[in-house]
Formats: sequence, C-alpha cells, structure tokens
Amino acid sequence: MFVIKAKKRNESVNVDTLRKTGEIPAVFYGAGKTSTSISLSIIDFKKIWREAGESSTVKISMGDNNIDVLIHEVQVHPVTEEPIHVDFLVIDMNKKIKVNVPLEFIGVSNAVKNGLGNLVKVLHEVEIEALPKDLPHNLEVDISKLETVDDQVFVSDIKLPTGVVVIENEHDVVASIVLQVEEKEEVVVPVDLSAIEVEKKGKKEEAPTLEEVGVPISDDSQSVGKGKEEKK
Repeated sequence: MFVIKAKKRNESVNVDTLRKTGEIPAVFYGAGKTSTSISLSIIDFKKIWREAGESSTVKISMGDNNIDVLIHEVQVHPVTEEPIHVDFLVIDMNKKIKVNVPLEFIGVSNAVKNGLGNLVKVLHEVEIEALPKDLPHNLEVDISKLETVDDQVFVSDIKLPTGVVVIENEHDVVASIVLQVEEKEEVVVPVDLSAIEVEKKGKKEEAPTLEEVGVPISDDSQSVGKGKEEKK
C-alpha cells in the first residue's frame, strides 16, 4: 500500500503561498467522512500519483489518524501541467468499489511486425469491481495473439487478478489488426506550354467584317459606290 503524510490545512493561508513552500493543497471526503482540507508535499504526491495512479489505494497518514483513499481528481496548471490541487475519495476497505483501470499493451504482434496490418487500440481502460486491497494498478493486454489481419483481442481475453471482476461487456473489442493500405501517389501530367503557344501563333488573324465593327450594310450604300464608279 502507498502511504503519504499530510496535515490539516489552515484555509486562511493563501494557496499560492502554500505552494511556494513546496506543498500542494488537497481535500478528502466520502464514506461518511467530513470534507477536510489538508496539505502535503508536492514531491511526495507526484511520486505516489505516478506509481499508484487513480486506481490503487493510498493511505493518508495524519499523525495517529490514517485514512484510506483513492486519488479522485487532480487539477493541473494549464501551462506547466504541474498538479495544483488534489481531491481524495475516502473508501471503506471492506466494501467493493468500481474504478476505471488503465490497460497496458504487452507483447509483439506478428501481423504488425511483418507489415501485414496496423494495430488499433479500441479501449485504453476498463471498469472493474473489487475490494480496495485487490485493486490493480493496471491490467495487461497481450497482443502477441494478433498474427493475421482481422485478429482481435476481447475483454474476455484479459487476465484478471484474484478478486477482480470486469464490468465491461466481455465481447467488447480491446484491440485489433486492420489491413495496412498503401497511399498511392497522385500522378501529375505536365502541361506542354510550348505546344499551346505554337498553336496560338499558328492561327491566322482575320479582319473583322463591317457587321462586326458596327457598320450597317444597306442598298443605299451599295448604290453610292456604283455612282462613284460611273463618274470615273
């Protein structure tokens, strides 16, 4: 079990001032316990958080008082992503609880290794039920059985520790192999600009007709022309 030391927090103290001293503000509640504000070492908490995650039992030690909890929610700084506040959920060690446990994929898939297909991870965590003492940090998923395209790993294939029951549908797909499709390069046909230029230059320019330039053609105009010729 993971143990972390804490002390009751004076809420009149500014949280920014508290953080500058290397501590992080937190609160625990649940299981009939009064909501209590506490503070703990930021270094110790980050180590516990990394090892226990949010599915393993943690014991908060406050002098002679020990409280069994789960890390329920962690607020992080939007820029540095450092934890700035923690919510602990108090649990009854004699009652089963439901939590989401992360999946860890192990082994080597021959289908992926031989380039037959790509691994698709459908689920990254599953909900389980167990007594707090039996809660695992994570559950392993062996992908070595994925040898051909369309092979799948189901929830029922996950090996569970003693006392742990999966709440998810046992027929749900955890991981699968899909056919690897090669992207075809688009063939660009070059345009022969010289041919277009030659064709353009080869066209003979024709003089516009009288109608095209807006000069009307009538019988009078034709007779005037004839008159001039007769005078000559």
